[in-house]
Amino acid sequence: MATSNPRIRPYGTAAIAEAAALIRAGGIVAVPTETVYGLAADAGDSAAVARIYAAKGRPSFNPLIVHVTDAAMAGQLAVFDDDAHALAAAFWPGPLTLVLPLRPGAPIASLVTAGLDTVAIRVPTHRAMQALIAAAGRPLAAPSANRSNGLSPTEAAHVFASLGEAVPLVIDDGACAAGVESTIVAGRDVLRPGPITAEEIARVLPGGGATLTSAGRITAPGQLPTHYAPAKPLRLNATEALPGEWLIGFGAIAGDDTLSATGDPVEAAGRLFAALHRADEGSAERIAVAPIPPAGIGAAINDRLSRAAHR
Repeated sequence: MATSNPRIRPYGTAAIAEAAALIRAGGIVAVPTETVYGLAADAGDSAAVARIYAAKGRPSFNPLIVHVTDAAMAGQLAVFDDDAHALAAAFWPGPLTLVLPLRPGAPIASLVTAGLDTVAIRVPTHRAMQALIAAAGRPLAAPSANRSNGLSPTEAAHVFASLGEAVPLVIDDGACAAGVESTIVAGRDVLRPGPITAEEIARVLPGGGATLTSAGRITAPGQLPTHYAPAKPLRLNATEALPGEWLIGFGAIAGDDTLSATGDPVEAAGRLFAALHRADEGSAERIAVAPIPPAGIGAAINDRLSRAAHR
């Protein structure tokens, strides 16, 4: 399917209708969620899903998250146990992805699951993604709308800076509220930290919330060791800028930019990728980031930063 010149359309009925028509025709569109902007396609259309991989330059062993309107729609695609039902009841709609057994016969392209017998699935709360799923009438596979391993987009402009003409339509509904990708849980364990914290998971599932590493096997999105990376070298836990560095501060460390002057980790998560985009586009040769406390959503911030700095 040929791409046209990229276009940004403000969120609204017309933009959703246009995007849904593209989805039904086997195309891809960029759409905001509460976490980051996603690059969406019909999760049951192998050719459409392949266009996501091609646009992103994403390795095909890296699975995608499927977005659905509600738990009932999710149940048509995945098999839920009691723990999954409890997590869904507590956190859906919202920034939680569950890795569950793929229901036999579920209309999900094998490219979405990277050939695994599980599927990563979530119910987003953002009005644009919810409206697009409903209008398209299909579950949507939607990784972040950026080049693979690049910085995740939290604004429509970030999508164009990364993907250019590879995406024909972006629905612009402002900056994403959470600013980091969803928490991913398999069973009772966290595969990727995110806005839903380990502490919150443990309150729903006592004993749950432990964070696992991939041990070299990719079973869910966001597990590649190098990911979410700016083009410039990145130094972590910096208390001051070295020559040639742009310092992104936090709390008492002001820096050239700041994730949160008051030391609020939720604000910091919402500003993380936008701050990294600004630093990457600036004149400084390198980027430094102040220490972020690891508690709560700080675990998600530090996860993204450690992968961004991994070279």
